[in-house]
Order: sequence, then structure tokens, then C-alpha cells
Amino acid sequence: MADLDAVLSHVRARVLPDAEERERLRETAAELTERTRAAIDDLPVEADVVQVGSTARGTWVSGDRDIDLFVRFPADIDREQLEEYGLAVGHAVLPDGHEEYAEHPYVKGTYDGFDVDLVPCHDVDEASELISAVDRTPFHDAYLSARLDDDLAGDVVLAKAFLKGIGAYGSDLRTEGFSGYLTELLVAELGGFRPLVESARSWHPPMEFDPEGHAERTFDDPLVVVDPTDPTRNVAAVLSAANLARFQHYARDLIANPREGLFEPRTADPLDAGGVRDHLDRRETTPVAVVFDAPDVVDDQLWPQLRRSLDGTVRGLDERGFDALRSRAMVGDDRERAALYVEVETPTRPAVERHEGPPVAVRKHADRFYESYADDVDPDTYGPFIEGDRYVVEREREFTTVREYLESDAAGDIALGARVEPAFAERDVLVGDAVATLADRFGRGLREFYEPHP
Repeated sequence: MADLDAVLSHVRARVLPDAEERERLRETAAELTERTRAAIDDLPVEADVVQVGSTARGTWVSGDRDIDLFVRFPADIDREQLEEYGLAVGHAVLPDGHEEYAEHPYVKGTYDGFDVDLVPCHDVDEASELISAVDRTPFHDAYLSARLDDDLAGDVVLAKAFLKGIGAYGSDLRTEGFSGYLTELLVAELGGFRPLVESARSWHPPMEFDPEGHAERTFDDPLVVVDPTDPTRNVAAVLSAANLARFQHYARDLIANPREGLFEPRTADPLDAGGVRDHLDRRETTPVAVVFDAPDVVDDQLWPQLRRSLDGTVRGLDERGFDALRSRAMVGDDRERAALYVEVETPTRPAVERHEGPPVAVRKHADRFYESYADDVDPDTYGPFIEGDRYVVEREREFTTVREYLESDAAGDIALGARVEPAFAERDVLVGDAVATLADRFGRGLREFYEPHP
């Protein structure tokens, strides 16, 4: 078995940017900074520019090509002016850039092969006085820059490479993983990458770290890292319980069996239709898919809505007795179609379902239940009769097949994301072997569904 220190040494040599890469980034960032200062000089207001993020702190993984520049405007400038001046600077610096939106719009583009975000913010004195969420970012940069020496910065890069390798890196709402800032805080707090994974092996969530000892409020998350610059915020709020568990699993795996492969992201090849059918034959379950046009929104809006819609669909199937085994929301490679994919244990149910009433001894409620069915002339209703101490009826089931339910109006009455609901109305429902036709568009999602791993 390989020695952990030897593995980390080899990985470090691969993932840390070399001197040439660092110098090229430094030169490009300096050019962009000068271009930004020149654009600021044309404004009728004072402002400055600061480079933030991992490339400012020397904590980026080799090959990452992101440069984040924040233009700080006076705290008393109103939002409309902030947006106007910020976009003016952004487009002057990145004339081929495009506008994106966080809490307010900013310009994103490329320059000399680097991806550049040029973001306006307020120059507030303390993070607790922030006006916009992005105002705290320069404070994050200052806090970490003062605490990360070269050795710790190298360990941050190791940690990011590890999290990327296991699929748990990224605070976007599709991934729900570890953000760069969270990763850097944990490495700084625990004293390095190795102490971090050794500690994580034995975590019992909820876990809390409070670097500056604020302890001003209680958070209800599996991992809590109190923002040292803003004690009202949990830096790990986006992190899902599944990704925290994934990190713990692979922390144990790395220490038990050190290997470089854990630092290399998996690339899943699409599953073809024949592969899907092979899994269906083996599993003897019934897959169902609800397919519709993917709403034209950014991923951070799309994925929470898809998950909400999937949860509602699974709940509806379970309530009607179809017993969902496992489920997944998927978006096609072309991002034009989305699917709610569920395996159910049974695709059909009997024509009648059992409905229990209250115990006979609970007179008021029992009488009401009995009377509501006693005069029922429906030949498909059996009872009321008594089993044990309560009234029972067997009544006609509303939906006897999973297709019938998913194509009905009732399936649209479940809790759906607001942007999913209109598209869901024009859905296609596939049941059984027909789902294999989804492989052309959803092959990667189907591979991950049918070949799961921690």
C-alpha cells in the first residue's frame, strides 16, 4: 500500500501551479487591474479595484483559470448607481463580456485565456455593515490572506483537488458541495489537509467550527462553519448532508488506502439504450420518467426547482402505493429537456384500497365515519366492517397503474417548482422499457443512476 505522505507529495506536485503558470496569471491580473483603474477614472465617482478569490490568495488548482476583480464603490452610493457604474466598468474592461446576475448584475468574460468576473460592491468598513451579499467577499480575502502561509495554501489546493476528485466541490445549487471559502477556512482551522481528513473521519454531525468564537446564533445544518467576518452566516449552509457524508467516506478511504486516483475527477461515459435495458432486466423494477422542456433559467434556480418537483412526484407515487425505490432529476446534455426519473417497486395496484376509520370507542368520529359509508350504494365499496377495534372499508382505488396516475391532473397537483409547473403540464410519461429511449439525451444521468457509488 502506498504511503499517504508519498501520495500527497505526488499530488501536490501535480495540482499546484508552477512558477510559469503563477507568473502568467499575475501578469494578466495586473493588466486587468490597470484596465479597470482606467475605466474607473472615467466615472463621476471614486472607486478602487481589488483582486479576490483563490487566484489572489495562491490557492487555485493548476489549470483553473479564474480571475475575480471587485470594484468597490462608496457605501452611500445607491443600488441603481452601483449597477450602472459597475456594468460600465465591466463592459469597458471586457468588451466581449456578458452580464450575469448574483444579487445584482456583473460582467463576465474572457481575457487572454482567463475567465474573468468583474463585480461591483460597496466599500463598507465592516462585513457586518454589508449592503449587498457580495460586499463581504473582500473581507473573506483579507481574513484568509492573513492566515494562509505557503504551506497551508498548498494544503488548500490539495483539499480542493480531493473534493473535486470525489465530486463534492462547488457551492452551486446543483452540486451543493464545499465552496472554495469553506475549504480554505477548514484547512486553516484544522491546520492542514491531512489534519482535516483525519478529523473528518470521526465527525458526528451536526459539527460546528467557529474560528473567531462568535457563537451569536444557532444554525440547523449538518456542518456549521461560522463566517469569521459575519457571525450571522454559516459558510457551509449550502453543503448537503450527502456531500458531507461523501467527504467523510472518502476521508476514511484515503487514509485506509492512499492513492492518487481519489484526486482525479471521474468522467462518466453515457449509458446507451442497451445498457439501460440490461439494468432493467437485472433489477426487475419498473422505471418511470416524466419528461418536459427544461425551464430557461440559470442552474442555481433550475436545480432546486427540479428537486422540489422530484420530491413531490415521489411523494405522490408513495401515497398511491407504487412505492418509489430510488429517484433522480436529470437535465439533458443539450439542456433542452429535463426528466424526473423514478424506479417503482410495482407499476399496478389492486382495484380496491383499504381505508381505516377511527376506533369504534371514539363515538363522535366513529359515527361520522360509519354513516359516511353505511348508506354508500357503490358496489365497489366493501364495508364498513370491524377489524380489531375500528371500522374499516375497502373502496375503489383512484389510480391502478403508475401511468394512469402520472398522466392525470392529480400528478400536476403535487408540489412543483414554480418554473417547472408550466412545462410539467406538457409532459411525456415513459414507463418500463420505453425509458431506454432516453439514453441519447440523458445517458450520463442514467449511468450515474444505475451505477451509483459513494
